[in-house]
Amino acid sequence: MSLRSLFACACAVLLLAGCADEQQPVSRSLVQAAPATIVAPHATASLWPAGAPPIHAVSAILIDARTGETLYQKNADEPRQVASTQKIVTALIVAEQDPLDEQVSVHREDMMVEPTKVGIRAGESYPRRELLSAMLVHSANDCASALARGHSGSLTVFAEEMNRCAARCGATASHFVNPHGLPAAQHSTARDMVRIAFRAYRNPDLRQAVALRSYCFRYANGKLCNLDPTDKLLLRDPYCNGMKTGFTEAAGKCLITSYSRDGRDLILVQLGSHAKYIFDDAERMMQWGVAK
Repeated sequence: MSLRSLFACACAVLLLAGCADEQQPVSRSLVQAAPATIVAPHATASLWPAGAPPIHAVSAILIDARTGETLYQKNADEPRQVASTQKIVTALIVAEQDPLDEQVSVHREDMMVEPTKVGIRAGESYPRRELLSAMLVHSANDCASALARGHSGSLTVFAEEMNRCAARCGATASHFVNPHGLPAAQHSTARDMVRIAFRAYRNPDLRQAVALRSYCFRYANGKLCNLDPTDKLLLRDPYCNGMKTGFTEAAGKCLITSYSRDGRDLILVQLGSHAKYIFDDAERMMQWGVAK
């Protein structure tokens, strides 16, 4: 059986092996299904990809979203803050563990986050699905806080579940302390974030939410507000189908992108990029990956 056939047979938990130095060989690994344990990867080395386009992100990794095969990596194991891309972890916990049509109550503390929020108020209640969509489309920090509190009772306890969730995905080089990615003593890596995104990509509720090109948020008083996506790639490239943006001064510009074209599904993680180039880099890298 060919190596590519072996990749195509595996699914669920992504286990990617490789080197952090962008000049070292790319590794390819199997994705193994396991309910509670992480299976050690079987990896073979390949040459650094010839013809891969330049990318401005400090750290990046591109994988085949069906097989987990690593197509490109650059400083993929360098610890970094990842800003709002860690909302994918929050979303994964909620989508896998909570009833999405159940109501969640907003607390005063959920309102006290900046800068991006939709303006939910203490005492109001919303279906989880509503808050989840607003968080993923518009990167609403108040919705992330309400979802975390609704799940665990406090943000501190929810952060513990975030780290357990990351470990279940094989993302063992990460440490999260809040559900929204605002600056704190937390970090991840490009490789860990692609492991988490790989699992999220298999959840139909998340696949639907991250692909939304707009979202009509209904407030508790009945008022409607159309939310534009922070991921501008969704509006300019029909083959882009998610996933999440992020930015803080500490993290720089971050982007997780999923892409489907010509029978290929790809996921790209970029961390620490420049705002001017990040969407352009994503498009070029995806076009290269499809043709590879």
